[in-house]
Amino acid sequence: MARTLLVAGTASHVGKSTVAAGLCRLLADRGVAVAPFKAQNMSNNARVVVRPDRPGDGDDGDGSGRRGGPSSPESREPPNGPERRKSASDCWGEIGVSQFVQARAARTTPTTDCNPVLLKPRGDGESQLVIDGVARDHLSAGAYYDDHWEDAREAAEAAFRRLAADNDVIVAEGAGSIAEINLHDRDLANVETARFADADILLLVDIERGGAFASLYGTLELLPEGIRDRVVGAAITKFRGDPTLLEPGIAEIESKTGVPIVGVLPYDDPGLPEEDSVALPDADTGGVLGDDDEVPDDRRITIAVPRLPRLSNATDLEALAAEPGVSVVFVPVRRGDADERGGTSIDPPGRDDPLEGVGADAVVIPGTKNTVDDLDALYASGFADRLRAFDGPVVGLCGGYQMLGERITNASLEGTGDAETVDGIGLLPVETRFGSAKRLERTTVPVDGAATPLLAGADGTAPGYEIHAGRTRVLDGADISRPLGDSSAARGNVLGTYLHGLFDDDAVRKAFLECVAAEAGVERPHGVGFAEPTDRESGDRTPYARAARLVGEHLDLETLGEPFATK
Repeated sequence: MARTLLVAGTASHVGKSTVAAGLCRLLADRGVAVAPFKAQNMSNNARVVVRPDRPGDGDDGDGSGRRGGPSSPESREPPNGPERRKSASDCWGEIGVSQFVQARAARTTPTTDCNPVLLKPRGDGESQLVIDGVARDHLSAGAYYDDHWEDAREAAEAAFRRLAADNDVIVAEGAGSIAEINLHDRDLANVETARFADADILLLVDIERGGAFASLYGTLELLPEGIRDRVVGAAITKFRGDPTLLEPGIAEIESKTGVPIVGVLPYDDPGLPEEDSVALPDADTGGVLGDDDEVPDDRRITIAVPRLPRLSNATDLEALAAEPGVSVVFVPVRRGDADERGGTSIDPPGRDDPLEGVGADAVVIPGTKNTVDDLDALYASGFADRLRAFDGPVVGLCGGYQMLGERITNASLEGTGDAETVDGIGLLPVETRFGSAKRLERTTVPVDGAATPLLAGADGTAPGYEIHAGRTRVLDGADISRPLGDSSAARGNVLGTYLHGLFDDDAVRKAFLECVAAEAGVERPHGVGFAEPTDRESGDRTPYARAARLVGEHLDLETLGEPFATK
């Protein structure tokens, strides 16, 4: 069986995803067959990936479920044309964005085996349960643990076995804290993974939070029997300053615990997509991304984004925020006094226009795990009314596209209320109907920049993925264009599309930003934008390379043993 290293943490957001991605790229660059794994993830930032074939589903009969064998990543891609399987749901599934990124870092094809259990929060204490890439049900935490946890564990172990059969090393990522004693009998991502994977454990602690040594010591003391002995090392992350200042504390904690501190990682952001909403601006106060590039205000453009309560796939915005001279401003969507949609707003009548207040040059409405309830929140806050009066470019992505339409039908399947039909914002003559089927597909769409001023000059194709439950149709007699194929609709300065990853495409992003800048009367700076600075030795500009350098330069990989140790 492959060697497994579980990258666990003393808490959430301590750097597990970055370290796991860095280790994947480091090993892949050495020619090691490596794959990422996270048994159970909780995230609304998902990616559509291939579902590996199961035995009996046309595989080669070796029980592996892989066409073409483990050394052929291309064989895992579903065929096109007449040989394609019966439906998209047979081909595609969804996983958390971090495992998608880590698979890319490992230079392997991401599949649902990398993240076999995904919980997607939708508000009111419920999450959508996704197993092996397929949505099962909306459940409370109690219902999940009581009725589905055994199935989830079985699926996770089976996925791990398939990955382990195809690879030399599995870099597994834990979730939250490994020392949650109330969950130790059902901690799938940490404790159970360590057991069924026979994993060694690298424990991370974030020093920026304060109390790092106490957190590390307490975590080790609270680990279940048999798990404590698996910890081969610990690392301190997000340190700012002179690491020699930590030496007395490191010596003391090593003496008390017997666990070596294998490194101190400086505070650094390699540019990998964020896994969850922890890193986003606060829902109540908002915030700004991309305003720290030293571009003067007179050459900046501002893209306003409503900070939806159930915002999902926020990574769609990262390519915009990474461009020089682009500020992505998250506008709070607040609640308080009742209004005509049954929502609330804490702001008094006559409140200032939130778009004017942030100096918005354009608006992008992102995806959401619950379109109907977030649409209610836009009405409740007054944002919907202000958006109708806004005369700049507006783009709706996935759930945002659905909100821009005239209405949503069968709404009770998506929202928490009883209404079967709810009014949309009305900027596009389309209607969305919700159903039980979910569309999951990686796709490439044609780009027709002549069909909308928002993408003027762009052409060719744009790759991305679709992940949504509703079906959207154009209203009879409506005059719209489809600049991104059937997954889109545009009229005037408004564009809606189901394509996630739209702005990752260089031509589309450039065309959109040039349109926004022209309407705002701003001359944009031109720089490297979304691409990372070239590495002085390898020429590799990717965030994966930066993550690999981070762990390679600051972790004592010799302590982790083969194949992490330098040969």
